[in-house]
Amino acid sequence: MAYKSILVPFDDSAASRAALDTAYMVAAQHGSHIEIFHVRADSKESIPLLGEGFSGAMIEEMIEAADQESGERSTRAKHYFEEFRKANDLAEVQSGPGPDGVSIWWREEIGREDQLVALRGRRTDIVVGGRPAEAMDQSAFMTLHAAIFETARPVLLTPSEKPATIGRNIAIAWNGSMQAARAVSSALPLLTGAENVHLAAFDTERSEMRFRGHELGEHLRWHGVETQKVETITKSTDVGAALLEMCAANDIDLLVMGAYTHSRLMQIVFGGVTRPAITLTQANEIIAVIFVRGREMGLRPLAVPERRPRHPRSRSEDR
Repeated sequence: MAYKSILVPFDDSAASRAALDTAYMVAAQHGSHIEIFHVRADSKESIPLLGEGFSGAMIEEMIEAADQESGERSTRAKHYFEEFRKANDLAEVQSGPGPDGVSIWWREEIGREDQLVALRGRRTDIVVGGRPAEAMDQSAFMTLHAAIFETARPVLLTPSEKPATIGRNIAIAWNGSMQAARAVSSALPLLTGAENVHLAAFDTERSEMRFRGHELGEHLRWHGVETQKVETITKSTDVGAALLEMCAANDIDLLVMGAYTHSRLMQIVFGGVTRPAITLTQANEIIAVIFVRGREMGLRPLAVPERRPRHPRSRSEDR
């Protein structure tokens, strides 16, 4: 079992560079193909609706400026991709089956990044995304949300810097729920290669009745995965803080946990264990999320931006 195709949404930000570095670490373990996916904004859609007082010439000037900015960003991103490919001596392969080992491909499209990532992500094994800065723009937040909740694929959320290791010491956040079960299943390619796997079982009011950690340990042994210990976190404990303390004490470099649903878009799971890890939640579909820690677990809360109106139109071009 392995991740053979990895999608990395890439905009040349520090977060996406860290995601590419991490994706390459995973690809080296699995002999994967990495698709670098860069989306250029459609300038006609990115310009806000303008009312009276704006002439056609002014609007055209704004569109040209947006096109120039998008083009410059694309050029920088493509240059970084080329340098990364050459530095790691990676073969450029558009479609499989490719050569043995890691291969890579640059794909560029025009449109709404969140919509296109949602569609492209459904044709890959795992999406690797950088954890955006607190001051990230709305588009980056929406793209990460789409990757988690609209691709039906696991998402490896990376820290802000390239991690020293990934998948050596793994922790599983387990409460017996469907979300947690799906996260474990999605992470099996990493779990089977781990040196140590720790299990944190939650005995809280929100846990399923059959949360028992030893039963998950028995299941994992069928896949050759031995859990080092089962640590029970009780309902009297701050679950989020206890989970992070457990990770720090055991030098965990990968945390596996489920994403949760909520009625509000991209809102923190109030009072839930996901809160210290990420502020993304909501959706009709429950998708597994794999979190990767940085120096501080890479798990500080994010601000939730207001959502902009969706535009139905997009066009694409492969390069």
